[in-house]
Amino acid sequence: MILSDKDIKKYIKEGKIKIKPKPDFKEQLGACSLDLHLGNVFKTFKPSQYPYLDLKRKINFEKFMEEIKIENGAPFILQPKEFVLAITKEDITLSDDLMARLDGRSSLGRLGLVVHTTAARFDPGWQGKAVMELGNLGIMPVILYSGMRICALTFETLSGPCETPYSKKKKAKYIKQKSPQASKINQEFKK
Repeated sequence: MILSDKDIKKYIKEGKIKIKPKPDFKEQLGACSLDLHLGNVFKTFKPSQYPYLDLKRKINFEKFMEEIKIENGAPFILQPKEFVLAITKEDITLSDDLMARLDGRSSLGRLGLVVHTTAARFDPGWQGKAVMELGNLGIMPVILYSGMRICALTFETLSGPCETPYSKKKKAKYIKQKSPQASKINQEFKK
Protein backbone atom coordinates (compact mmCIF):
# COMPACT_ATOMS: atom_id res chain seq x y z
CA MET A 1 0.00 0.00 0.00
CA ILE A 2 1.32 3.46 -0.92
CA LEU A 3 1.32 5.92 1.97
CA SER A 4 -0.88 9.01 1.78
CA ASP A 5 0.30 12.46 2.86
CA LYS A 6 -1.33 11.90 6.25
CA ASP A 7 0.48 8.57 6.71
CA ILE A 8 3.83 9.98 5.56
CA LYS A 9 3.60 12.59 8.34
CA LYS A 10 2.55 9.88 10.81
CA TYR A 11 5.43 7.56 9.85
CA ILE A 12 7.92 10.42 10.15
CA LYS A 13 6.55 11.35 13.57
CA GLU A 14 6.80 7.69 14.68
CA GLY A 15 10.39 7.41 13.36
CA LYS A 16 9.59 4.69 10.79
CA ILE A 17 10.76 7.18 8.16
CA LYS A 18 13.65 9.42 9.15
CA ILE A 19 14.47 12.44 7.00
CA LYS A 20 17.30 14.83 7.88
CA PRO A 21 17.03 17.74 7.67
CA LYS A 22 13.43 17.68 8.80
CA PRO A 23 11.10 18.22 5.83
CA ASP A 24 9.00 21.32 5.35
CA PHE A 25 5.63 19.68 4.70
CA LYS A 26 4.13 22.84 3.17
CA GLU A 27 6.83 22.86 0.49
CA GLN A 28 7.69 19.16 0.10
CA LEU A 29 4.62 17.05 0.86
CA GLY A 30 2.37 15.90 -1.98
CA ALA A 31 -0.77 13.79 -1.80
CA CYS A 32 1.31 10.58 -1.74
CA SER A 33 4.94 11.67 -1.98
CA LEU A 34 7.67 13.76 -0.38
CA ASP A 35 9.91 15.98 -2.53
CA LEU A 36 13.65 15.91 -1.89
CA HIS A 37 16.26 18.56 -2.69
CA LEU A 38 19.33 18.37 -4.89
CA GLY A 39 22.55 18.08 -2.92
CA ASN A 40 25.85 19.71 -3.81
CA VAL A 41 28.03 16.72 -4.77
CA PHE A 42 28.14 15.27 -8.29
CA LYS A 43 30.18 12.58 -10.05
CA THR A 44 30.90 12.74 -13.75
CA PHE A 45 32.75 10.38 -16.05
CA LYS A 46 36.18 11.63 -17.06
CA PRO A 47 38.19 10.66 -20.13
CA SER A 48 39.82 7.26 -19.74
CA GLN A 49 42.45 5.10 -21.39
CA TYR A 50 39.85 2.32 -21.62
CA PRO A 51 37.55 2.32 -24.66
CA TYR A 52 34.69 0.65 -22.73
CA LEU A 53 33.51 -0.33 -19.24
CA ASP A 54 34.01 -4.06 -18.69
CA LEU A 55 31.75 -5.18 -15.84
CA LYS A 56 33.89 -8.23 -15.05
CA ARG A 57 37.12 -6.27 -14.89
CA LYS A 58 38.37 -5.98 -11.34
CA ILE A 59 38.85 -2.24 -11.42
CA ASN A 60 37.50 0.43 -9.16
CA PHE A 61 35.01 2.36 -11.30
CA GLU A 62 35.62 5.37 -9.06
CA LYS A 63 38.82 5.85 -11.10
CA PHE A 64 36.65 6.65 -14.14
CA MET A 65 34.81 9.40 -12.31
CA GLU A 66 35.51 12.87 -11.00
CA GLU A 67 33.75 14.31 -7.96
CA ILE A 68 32.50 17.89 -8.19
CA LYS A 69 31.35 19.84 -5.14
CA ILE A 70 29.47 23.10 -5.47
CA GLU A 71 28.34 25.65 -2.90
CA ASN A 72 24.81 25.43 -1.50
CA GLY A 73 22.48 27.23 -3.89
CA ALA A 74 25.10 27.26 -6.66
CA PRO A 75 24.36 26.21 -10.26
CA PHE A 76 25.39 22.97 -11.93
CA ILE A 77 25.14 22.84 -15.72
CA LEU A 78 24.01 19.53 -17.18
CA GLN A 79 24.97 19.46 -20.83
CA PRO A 80 22.88 17.73 -23.53
CA LYS A 81 23.40 13.93 -23.56
CA GLU A 82 25.44 14.19 -20.34
CA PHE A 83 25.10 11.70 -17.50
CA VAL A 84 26.06 12.45 -13.87
CA LEU A 85 25.49 10.96 -10.46
CA ALA A 86 24.07 13.31 -7.83
CA ILE A 87 22.83 13.08 -4.27
CA THR A 88 19.90 14.47 -2.37
CA LYS A 89 20.39 17.00 0.38
CA GLU A 90 18.39 14.76 2.69
CA ASP A 91 19.51 11.63 4.52
CA ILE A 92 16.87 8.91 4.54
CA THR A 93 16.35 5.96 6.88
CA LEU A 94 13.55 3.45 6.32
CA SER A 95 12.16 0.94 8.81
CA ASP A 96 12.31 -2.81 8.10
CA ASP A 97 8.69 -2.94 6.89
CA LEU A 98 8.77 -0.03 4.47
CA MET A 99 10.31 0.65 1.04
CA ALA A 100 10.49 3.81 -1.06
CA ARG A 101 10.54 4.68 -4.75
CA LEU A 102 12.20 7.71 -6.26
CA ASP A 103 10.59 9.52 -9.18
CA GLY A 104 11.57 12.57 -11.15
CA ARG A 105 9.41 15.66 -11.16
CA SER A 106 7.17 16.17 -14.16
CA SER A 107 8.19 19.81 -14.53
CA LEU A 108 11.82 18.73 -14.96
CA GLY A 109 10.97 15.78 -17.19
CA ARG A 110 9.29 18.19 -19.58
CA LEU A 111 12.71 19.85 -20.03
CA GLY A 112 14.36 16.54 -20.91
CA LEU A 113 15.82 15.87 -17.45
CA VAL A 114 15.87 12.22 -16.36
CA VAL A 115 16.36 11.83 -12.61
CA HIS A 116 16.93 8.09 -12.49
CA THR A 117 17.64 5.57 -15.17
CA THR A 118 17.07 2.32 -13.27
CA ALA A 119 17.74 2.69 -9.55
CA ALA A 120 14.39 3.89 -8.23
CA ARG A 121 13.84 1.46 -5.33
CA PHE A 122 15.08 1.91 -1.77
CA ASP A 123 14.86 -1.34 0.18
CA PRO A 124 13.60 -1.69 3.75
CA GLY A 125 16.36 -0.73 6.17
CA TRP A 126 17.89 1.78 3.71
CA GLN A 127 20.13 4.44 5.30
CA GLY A 128 21.89 7.28 3.52
CA LYS A 129 21.46 9.92 0.87
CA ALA A 130 19.58 8.98 -2.28
CA VAL A 131 21.80 8.86 -5.35
CA MET A 132 20.22 9.91 -8.61
CA GLU A 133 21.39 9.13 -12.14
CA LEU A 134 20.78 12.47 -13.87
CA GLY A 135 20.64 12.63 -17.63
CA ASN A 136 19.86 15.45 -20.03
CA LEU A 137 17.95 14.01 -23.00
CA GLY A 138 17.33 17.45 -24.43
CA ILE A 139 19.28 19.51 -26.93
CA MET A 140 19.94 22.46 -24.60
CA PRO A 141 21.98 22.64 -21.37
CA VAL A 142 19.90 22.62 -18.18
CA ILE A 143 21.09 24.59 -15.17
CA LEU A 144 20.25 22.89 -11.89
CA TYR A 145 20.70 24.50 -8.48
CA SER A 146 21.82 22.84 -5.28
CA GLY A 147 18.88 22.95 -2.90
CA MET A 148 16.14 22.90 -5.55
CA ARG A 149 13.41 20.26 -5.35
CA ILE A 150 14.64 17.56 -7.72
CA CYS A 151 12.71 14.33 -7.06
CA ALA A 152 9.93 12.77 -5.02
CA LEU A 153 9.80 9.67 -2.83
CA THR A 154 6.73 7.50 -2.46
CA PHE A 155 6.59 5.01 0.37
CA GLU A 156 5.04 1.53 0.35
CA THR A 157 4.37 -0.81 3.24
CA LEU A 158 5.44 -4.44 3.10
CA SER A 159 3.20 -7.30 4.23
CA GLY A 160 5.45 -7.47 7.30
CA PRO A 161 9.01 -6.67 8.34
CA CYS A 162 11.60 -8.21 6.01
CA GLU A 163 14.00 -10.86 7.32
CA THR A 164 17.15 -9.12 6.11
CA PRO A 165 16.87 -5.33 5.78
CA TYR A 166 19.40 -3.55 3.59
CA SER A 167 21.22 -2.17 6.63
CA LYS A 168 21.98 -5.75 7.79
CA LYS A 169 22.98 -7.27 4.45
CA LYS A 170 26.59 -8.44 4.44
CA LYS A 171 27.06 -7.29 0.85
CA ALA A 172 25.15 -3.98 0.97
CA LYS A 173 27.23 -1.98 -1.50
CA TYR A 174 25.85 1.49 -0.96
CA ILE A 175 24.83 1.63 2.71
CA LYS A 176 25.13 4.99 4.49
CA GLN A 177 26.48 6.76 1.42
CA LYS A 178 27.06 10.48 1.91
CA SER A 179 28.21 11.19 -1.65
CA PRO A 180 27.56 9.58 -5.03
CA GLN A 181 29.43 6.30 -5.40
CA ALA A 182 30.40 4.74 -8.72
CA SER A 183 29.00 1.37 -9.69
CA LYS A 184 30.20 -1.62 -7.70
CA ILE A 185 28.58 -4.17 -10.01
CA ASN A 186 31.91 -5.88 -10.70
CA GLN A 187 31.86 -7.12 -7.07
CA GLU A 188 29.08 -9.49 -8.14
CA PHE A 189 31.25 -11.45 -10.58
CA LYS A 190 33.18 -14.41 -9.20
CA LYS A 191 36.93 -14.13 -9.14
